[in-house]
Amino acid sequence: MDKPDSDSGHSPSVDEKNLGTRPVEYDGPAHRDFPPDHDAHLSREERARIDRRLLWKLDLRLIPWLCLLYLISFLDRTNIGNARLVHLEDDLNITGGQYNAALSLFFVSYSLAEPLTNVLLKRLRPSVFIPAIMVAWGICMTTMGLVHNFQGLMAARFFLGLAEAGLFPGINYYLSCWYRRDEFGIRAAIFFSAAAVSGSFGGLLAAAIAKMDGVGGKAGWSWIFILEGIATVLIGIASLWMVFDFPDEATFLSDVDRERVIRRLKADQQSSAEHEEFRMTYFWASVKDWKTWLFAAIYMGADGPLYAFSLFLPTIINGLGYQDTQAQLLSVPPYAAAALLTIFIGFLADRTHQRGLCNLGVSVLGIIGFAMLLGSKAPGVQYAGTFLGALGIYPCIANTITWVSNNTEGVYKRGVTMGFVIGWGNLNGVVSSNIYRRKDRPTYYVGHGVVFAYLFVFLLGGSALQYVLLRRENARRRAGKLDHLVVGKSKKEIEELGDIRPNFIYTL
Repeated sequence: MDKPDSDSGHSPSVDEKNLGTRPVEYDGPAHRDFPPDHDAHLSREERARIDRRLLWKLDLRLIPWLCLLYLISFLDRTNIGNARLVHLEDDLNITGGQYNAALSLFFVSYSLAEPLTNVLLKRLRPSVFIPAIMVAWGICMTTMGLVHNFQGLMAARFFLGLAEAGLFPGINYYLSCWYRRDEFGIRAAIFFSAAAVSGSFGGLLAAAIAKMDGVGGKAGWSWIFILEGIATVLIGIASLWMVFDFPDEATFLSDVDRERVIRRLKADQQSSAEHEEFRMTYFWASVKDWKTWLFAAIYMGADGPLYAFSLFLPTIINGLGYQDTQAQLLSVPPYAAAALLTIFIGFLADRTHQRGLCNLGVSVLGIIGFAMLLGSKAPGVQYAGTFLGALGIYPCIANTITWVSNNTEGVYKRGVTMGFVIGWGNLNGVVSSNIYRRKDRPTYYVGHGVVFAYLFVFLLGGSALQYVLLRRENARRRAGKLDHLVVGKSKKEIEELGDIRPNFIYTL
């Protein structure tokens, strides 16, 4: 969706031609302080080959380990749904309402902490911040296996939410500081597909661990929390060596490759290639931006259903007449299908630059799936509905986060915006935790109806509205109606406008 060369009145640079970005107007930040071009003497084909090798190196060093971290994170926050099937409530003598309250409390602490975590990530460095929070939530997860009553469960869930809050927004923000805007979507999709894999893997793992019931005097559900918590602590410690800092300080790159990464980010007009000192101006720029809140509503439309689905899928399947281990195992296929579609949508959206249209198309699948759950009592039809529900929810999470990142410029503004959007979405986990009530089984009309409304109103409706508004805003910019914003301003002042710059064209 880039502005054509003819709009700017000058020819694109070599980097712009090779990287596929539009030329920069107003002598803006992408032309300022470029690192040396070590490949200037090479042909276009040779430069492209070096660029592909560099991307491959980044992908191998960053993506697999970060996927593992998110798989562990999502496993640790949702395994309580698997523990419920092996008598957690009975052993702790808690009611269905108290169980839902424990789920809700996680999302309260998780959501309130998220808007500030990206600032901490930037200030403390990823190689310190991410391992620290992983060890903290691993300890919290282990203690969940040691609780004996409702009060202990509530305390463990509260601190688990607090410790986990920094990972998902932090890693999405971190990856957006490494890749061009049209490269980020597929990476975010692969990263988020770990959530679907964890749902699939979590059911299998829980079914196996639950067979330790009675070992050491502990119940099967207790061992689910203890073993997965210990694994999280060990992986957190290993992350001290496996998580790297931002491009300008990454130790796995040579000096030349670091400059190549920064140069390609600058050519993509990303301020993530620049050093910024935090100022409250960036915070208020995010708060006052209408896009922040509309994106928050869209993300809410995907994230609320995500948590309802992931926390209660074993319960929903159990309500269809399948018991314990069988219900755990039947929860695997919908997650596997969702992981594959998530990656495909990430690839498609990167190639077409049509993230809004991808949201619209995929959300329809989820709407149809939950309509099937609402409208039929046949177990086969309802199980098929869970497939479509997963397919309609999971791809929209990664796609929406990428859409937010693509359309928010400035290191700290992007971080704060992603924190707000993800935090608000996760706060709706409080709603998700309370809509699948025991008294509604096996039909769960209230739960399915609420998820259906979220998908239809917020995800589908919000994506349609955002698409129309961004398209209109791009037309205004191409018509020169915002050019007055840069008149009389210095290069630095124009750079600080971020995505308000008249030559910044939004991704639709």
